[in-house]
Amino acid sequence: AGPLSAVLLSDDCDGGSGRLDGSELLCFRRQLASFPRCPYAMASSHSSSPVPHPSNSDGIFKKERNSSTKHFKLVRSLPDVCPKEPTEDSHSLCDGPSVVADQHRWTVYNSKVNLPAALNDPRLAKRESDFFTKTWGLDFVETEVMPSFYLPNVTKEHFAPYLQQTTQREKIHEKCKNICPTKDELDTVSNLSNNHGKSDLEQVPKIFMKPDFALDDPTTFNAVLPWSHFSGAGGKGSRDLASSRLLQEKLSHYLDVVEVNIAHQISLRSEAFFHAMTSQHELQDYLRKTSQGVKVLREKIAQIDKVMCEGSLRILRQALTRNNCVKLYNKMKLMATVHQTQPTVQLLLSTSEFVGALELIATTQEVLQQELQGIHSFRHLGSQLCELEKLIDKMMIADFITYARSDLNRPLEDECQVLEKDRLESLVFGLLRQRKLDFLEIYSDEMIIAAKSIVKQCIINTVLQIEEIDTEVVVKLADQMRLMTFPQWFELLKYIFANFILFLQRIKATLSVIRNVVLEVLDGNQKHKLAESAVAEGSAGKNPHPDSEIAYLTHEGLFISDAFSATETSSAGADCKNQRVSSLRTDPGGSDSASEPDCPTESSSSRERTSSSLTPGAMEMIVSEGMMLTDLELGRVANNIQELLYNASDVCHDRCVKFLMARAKDGSLERLSSSEFVGLSQAVEQFVQETEELCGRRSMSLRGALQSQANRFVNRFHEERKTKLSLLLDNERWKQAEVPAEFQDLVNSIADGRITLPDKKQTATEDRKPSDYLSVDGQKYTVVGTVLLLIRIFLEYCQCVNDIPSIATDMLTRLSDLLKHFNSRSCQLVLGAGALQVVGLKTITTKNLALASRCLQLIVHYIPIIRAHFEARLQPKQYSILRHFDHITKDYNDHIAEISAKLVAIMDGLFEKVLSKYEVKAPMPSTCFRNVCKQMAKMHEAIYDLLPEEQTQILFLRINASFKLHLKRQLARLNVINDGGPQHGLVMVDIAFYTGNIQSLKTLENLHLNMAEIWEQKR
Repeated sequence: AGPLSAVLLSDDCDGGSGRLDGSELLCFRRQLASFPRCPYAMASSHSSSPVPHPSNSDGIFKKERNSSTKHFKLVRSLPDVCPKEPTEDSHSLCDGPSVVADQHRWTVYNSKVNLPAALNDPRLAKRESDFFTKTWGLDFVETEVMPSFYLPNVTKEHFAPYLQQTTQREKIHEKCKNICPTKDELDTVSNLSNNHGKSDLEQVPKIFMKPDFALDDPTTFNAVLPWSHFSGAGGKGSRDLASSRLLQEKLSHYLDVVEVNIAHQISLRSEAFFHAMTSQHELQDYLRKTSQGVKVLREKIAQIDKVMCEGSLRILRQALTRNNCVKLYNKMKLMATVHQTQPTVQLLLSTSEFVGALELIATTQEVLQQELQGIHSFRHLGSQLCELEKLIDKMMIADFITYARSDLNRPLEDECQVLEKDRLESLVFGLLRQRKLDFLEIYSDEMIIAAKSIVKQCIINTVLQIEEIDTEVVVKLADQMRLMTFPQWFELLKYIFANFILFLQRIKATLSVIRNVVLEVLDGNQKHKLAESAVAEGSAGKNPHPDSEIAYLTHEGLFISDAFSATETSSAGADCKNQRVSSLRTDPGGSDSASEPDCPTESSSSRERTSSSLTPGAMEMIVSEGMMLTDLELGRVANNIQELLYNASDVCHDRCVKFLMARAKDGSLERLSSSEFVGLSQAVEQFVQETEELCGRRSMSLRGALQSQANRFVNRFHEERKTKLSLLLDNERWKQAEVPAEFQDLVNSIADGRITLPDKKQTATEDRKPSDYLSVDGQKYTVVGTVLLLIRIFLEYCQCVNDIPSIATDMLTRLSDLLKHFNSRSCQLVLGAGALQVVGLKTITTKNLALASRCLQLIVHYIPIIRAHFEARLQPKQYSILRHFDHITKDYNDHIAEISAKLVAIMDGLFEKVLSKYEVKAPMPSTCFRNVCKQMAKMHEAIYDLLPEEQTQILFLRINASFKLHLKRQLARLNVINDGGPQHGLVMVDIAFYTGNIQSLKTLENLHLNMAEIWEQKR
């Protein structure tokens, strides 16, 4: 429409009066504004279309129309769609490049820049004369260049072929130059016209140029047509009329300016419209010829199809029709078989044959998805089978719950370990088939309930046998249990332990059956995979299509070989599937569901059985495609079975813990005697070991509960004995006690390094008299009665560790505390003289001190033995607590040294008091030395029977050293020296008397007193 309007307007401008009617031109302007500009026409108008020259003084450019003298040659602006090149004759077209034939070949029409334009700068009017001299100096001037010997002499004849080829194009180019002005001229004309048009358009008010210009807007209407020119009346009528005419002429002038500019713009682009129309006409002619050629080609192909292909295709269609009829017949037979699926499934469910029913449902669903897919009459059968399968799942779970309850709650006296083994295997196979792996959780929940009922029933049975407990008054089982004596409660605990052992044995047997089923399924899957891989390798070696068979593609996308062989294949596949479904329908157990080897269909071949070791029926189901459990899942189920056995052990231990805590709630277990708690500990330890052997894992809950009770027992045990020891020490008078024969036997039992409390033998000990001392490893220890009981107390500690190894660390700390308490309290009573107020002793004698030292030495003797006993029962990481014995040994040795120092200090004070009055004069021996010898004899008499000979000698050597020191000081004060004088002689007489008396004491005969040191002078 755009080019056509341009042509009409151009004709009117040339042949008319040079001006169009205003309304027509304005209408055409709006139409032109609504048309999209053609990019090819615009490009053509700027590049190749002739530019019209002004033909009159109006400034409107018009197209020259003298067709007799000049022929306009349209420049090729669309080389992709116009296959012809214009020549001098505008009606004849020369052969040019074809888009179809030469689309990939390069031609001169593909060139974009010519060689002269590249070598010459068109922007320069002439070459600069000083091009060389301005760069390289005035000496560099143009000289004649000698011809090169290596270049050929090029003459005009060499360009003759090129000129002949380009002559025709040169002529066309010259004609186009005459038509099209140069770029400078075009720019000049355009600028002039644009400037003129702009100057004219500036006269038009801006309001007419707005895109939203509309006279229906009151504001716009008042601005264009002011009402002031029409509202006058009376004498103003003539003036208003003149104003209206002036406004009309002004608007007409604006219309003329707009029309002139529109006409000018259309005339500038008229050639582009004409060129676009010409290109469209050529393209239409080319498409018309192409369409005619396609029509002829189709007619020829239709004739060939009718003569050569129609008969052969009719034969193939008939063969396909026959095959379809055979397939339809087989489908109908298969549908009749599938129709009987639901009654057969109901029959199987009535006999609890869950596995057979599931296998039949799976096979039917496979047939529906592969063989009978899309059958309208069976559109609801798949969903019905799915609902039926869900119902079977619920039935199997309910049946498994019933089985678990009946198996776990049956009497423990029943010798049968597994209840209805075949039923259990069938249920497990079915649950695995349906991937219902949570049946183990169901069994675990039932197991917890059964364990609670076992404890409850044991308590009820035991309470009924005890007449002292009135069940009508005491209703709660926990209260009834607390009314039992410890022997009755302990027998009940052992009864519960025995029942739990039977309970775990039954659970282990049941889980073993389940585990064997899972392992059989896993083994069957692996064998099935091996068989499938073997079949795949065998089929890969065969050629499925013989080389002699030729396949022709028909119009329906089938092959002739497939068309002729489809009958046999489909009939064989349908018969195979029919046989499989019918066999499942007739055999509820599904034992004959294996596929025939002659069945070529994929669904039936996947049903081959590879494991002959499995039992018929349910066992064969596990290798079907419906069995989707992977080896990893089956392995996880097997692990869960083992974890379930562990959980069973933990549940039994937890119930025993609650039973134990119910008894310990009132603190009765803390008040047990050592033998009773040891018996309890041994019973618990035996139960823990039996469950560990049975289940393969150690449960720590019961041991933890026993450990907490043991800690409480240890606290009470320790507090009782510490209190007893404190009472004994507070009542101890620190006199030598007789040693009964049973204590001597107790000490003798430790001689071989094993610390155990010997059995009491009343008859044997009554015949023997008590001894004055305690014989330990050949040494005699005179002890007080408290130490004898202390020995028995720490032996009881060691015996508890033997019976309850788990409390070794607690017992060690408590025993350390007990030994420290004895050491500190004995020090307070003897060295600190606390016994004077507590017991009422008059004084702490040297005999008391020596006896306390000997008792401490006896305890120090047993500390390494106690340490070794505990070290053998501790873990290596617990050896650090043995350092308590090192601290205790050091404390005891320090205490013994303090007692020895106290004995020496007593004599030292005596020496200082007596020797300060010593005078060297007759008679001899002097009274002072007689008193010293008397006190030394009393000291020896006090400690001789208490301390061993070696310690006595060491003690008297220290006392003798103190005596020599004081005597030396007194002699120095008296100025008595070793000069052989009378005074020296008198002193020697006293010293001889002192020496004789000391050496006359028992065990001191060979004591070297070295009295000559008193005469040595200090240097």
